Amino acid sequence: MNNDSSQDSGRRLRIALSKGRIFDETLPLFEAAGISPTEDPAKSRKLILPSSEPDVEFLIVRASDVPTYVQHGGADLGVVGKDVLLEHGGDGLLEPVDLQIARCKLMVAGFPGTDLESEKRFRVATKFTDCARRHFAQKGRQVEIIKLYGSMELAPLVGLSELIVDVVDTGSTLAANGLVPLEHISDITSRLIVNRVSMKIQHARISEILRRISAAVPANSVS
Repeated sequence: MNNDSSQDSGRRLRIALSKGRIFDETLPLFEAAGISPTEDPAKSRKLILPSSEPDVEFLIVRASDVPTYVQHGGADLGVVGKDVLLEHGGDGLLEPVDLQIARCKLMVAGFPGTDLESEKRFRVATKFTDCARRHFAQKGRQVEIIKLYGSMELAPLVGLSELIVDVVDTGSTLAANGLVPLEHISDITSRLIVNRVSMKIQHARISEILRRISAAVPANSVS
């Protein structure tokens, strides 16, 4: 979908959300701002849900697809973790509000005692391939990146890799599998993102939504 052709100031504003932790923590913020789905997304099979605001609707998509929908105009706004944004890149996106929810860290992890400063060429399992490449390049380290989509902790256990790059919340899954955080890459929270063209065409309406959402976020960050 092309940005120029997808934007129509007469249609409803679309907000892309994904089910799961981010959705559960985002919903109270939208409710506090007076915008909430009129159908329960946990029970509905619909992928487009109406909201309490007649000119706003929610799109239910995969978390990794949220930036793509917003970037290409399928949605005007979206909520996504900073980890996904770091991996996706920010072309065509504004990132005006840090919602301060779904906190975690993007980390390098491996077995205790692993010397990251050694000259060994580590194998790194991750779904955050671009983030991992940038991080190790900045450190001047040669690594082999192995793309996985889940169960990262399994890779070192079966000898597929020595290291993983993944998001870490409590660290309990790492600990249960004999792994530890070794290096911090980035602090992660969820962000409200906006399509640049949508912001120009529907500036007043989107600005009002941003103001209301921001007011519901403690210690919010708005740019």
